[in-house]
Amino acid sequence: MANLSTCPPLTRASVVEAHGVVARHVHRTPVVTNRTLSAMASRAGTAAELEGTRWAGRTPAAPKIRLWFKCENLQRVGAFKARGAFHAVERLVREEGWVAGGGREKGVVTHSSGNHAQALALAARENGITAHIVMPTISMPQKIAATKGYGANVIFSGSTSAEREEVAARVMAETGARLVPPYDHPDIMLGQGTMGLELQEQVAEMMAEEARASGKAAAKRGLDAIMAPCGGGGMLSGVALSCEGTGIRVFGAEPSHQGADDGKRGYYGGARIPSVSTLTVADGLRTPVGAHPWAVIYERRLVAGMYSVTEEEIVAAMRLVLERCKMVAEPSACVPLAVALFDEEFRAMVEREAGEEGWDLGLVLSGGNVGVDAIGRMFGGTS
Repeated sequence: MANLSTCPPLTRASVVEAHGVVARHVHRTPVVTNRTLSAMASRAGTAAELEGTRWAGRTPAAPKIRLWFKCENLQRVGAFKARGAFHAVERLVREEGWVAGGGREKGVVTHSSGNHAQALALAARENGITAHIVMPTISMPQKIAATKGYGANVIFSGSTSAEREEVAARVMAETGARLVPPYDHPDIMLGQGTMGLELQEQVAEMMAEEARASGKAAAKRGLDAIMAPCGGGGMLSGVALSCEGTGIRVFGAEPSHQGADDGKRGYYGGARIPSVSTLTVADGLRTPVGAHPWAVIYERRLVAGMYSVTEEEIVAAMRLVLERCKMVAEPSACVPLAVALFDEEFRAMVEREAGEEGWDLGLVLSGGNVGVDAIGRMFGGTS
């Protein structure tokens, strides 16, 4: 990676600059709405529906929420990770002395469960750089195949961050390759934040067009809040930076299974949790929040809150995206929708703070890399 001392500052202006770097390499993915899902998010549940859940005994919340989906499942490599990878690689090839010192041949290395693996493999290929990718043996087969398809040298490791990092360090020592981490670096964070810029711009454009079509003045000019999935925190911190100074509130969404909600626990406990071991169905969120993202998420308070949902709620949200939006989204991508639909703490907060006006809430559908076989296993025989 580029030397930390030469990285741009972690500001909204730097996200804007990063967008200028990556725009020619990535898609400006669409933003879509869905009236059915917005209505479901705005409907109060019943006491009976909350029975048997962690919310039993609470008065069901009835927030008013209009959902706007940023479809990064339609991004190159099928996930938002293309943004950070291209930004990091583009900055690396501009680094004085790296290319002259044989950097393209020595290559780049990373560790990833799949989406960053594919993204870095693609960005490296398009820049004529060798890519060494460390992947857990439990990675989804289609993600492994896609990474190899982009020409990367795939090396397998254990599933924990520590195991992956150990193998990556060995590859660096053997090859001289430069590490491009999946989330814990400013270049990655700024690249991921470009989706937040686009989401803000696209929703404002869509609202203005709605007003023109109706002949009425626009009731709003943009989003009230954005919620993004949180694993290592590169995307969440980048989106938070993109919203700095705009008045748009940013929230993080995590699985709760086997301690995967380290971001939430650390956020409310006052200290980053450095390790996680979980097999949540949201396989892209099995990592702890990195130190650099943590500085934005928690220490600078650019994220307004963290929420978590169960495996069953994630799968239910994924089904709704498939059936109602007619889109394929991987489990990790559906965690924010699950929070909007099922997390009574979040829903009560929106009801309390948004009032009758309600919130326009942007949700990041972060990726769509899930195979047909996996979908069949999740939904086969269920209704």
